[in-house]
Amino acid sequence: MSWNWRTTLGVVLFAAAIISGWSAWKQRARPVASAVQESGADYILRDFELITLDKQSGKEAMTLRAPEMHRNRADQTADITTPVFLMPDNANQPWTLRSKTGWVNPDGTQLRLRGDVQGDSPTGGATPPTTFRTQSLDVFPQQNIAKTQAPVTMTRPGIMQSGVGFEADLKSRQYKLLSQVKTRYEPNAAR
Repeated sequence: MSWNWRTTLGVVLFAAAIISGWSAWKQRARPVASAVQESGADYILRDFELITLDKQSGKEAMTLRAPEMHRNRADQTADITTPVFLMPDNANQPWTLRSKTGWVNPDGTQLRLRGDVQGDSPTGGATPPTTFRTQSLDVFPQQNIAKTQAPVTMTRPGIMQSGVGFEADLKSRQYKLLSQVKTRYEPNAAR
């Protein structure tokens, strides 16, 4: 039996096809883990609004708006990107709390706001509007308490206060600066 060049070429091409097919099969794309699996998150919420209700009264206790939240599978905490929390006072008017990042413990009894924290009181009612600025704030929604050990600046019409450490009762709108308090009063601005 004589081999001609066509038979040899056919055998070589057939062997090359087998080898390239086997190579492609070995290097095929394997399923890629989803972003949720890679991050260790149970779930991820995007562009959402979450409303929690008071267990006793059934009224709105808190509203959370944010572009993204990851619930961590391992410890059941939640990490939030640029959260905005609305927490109603006694007159059902909301305080607005915002920051760069937020963290919520597993049972939702503690919030940690970090980075450019801004708190703004309700603007309606007899109490003048109050704002405070700090870099970190711990909020306990069930007790309606917010506090920090970081420097804080508070403003109301006609008055600006700064200090280190701060506690506020968000329901009654009562607050106190804990140390190194400085106050600047501008009577004309209060009008």
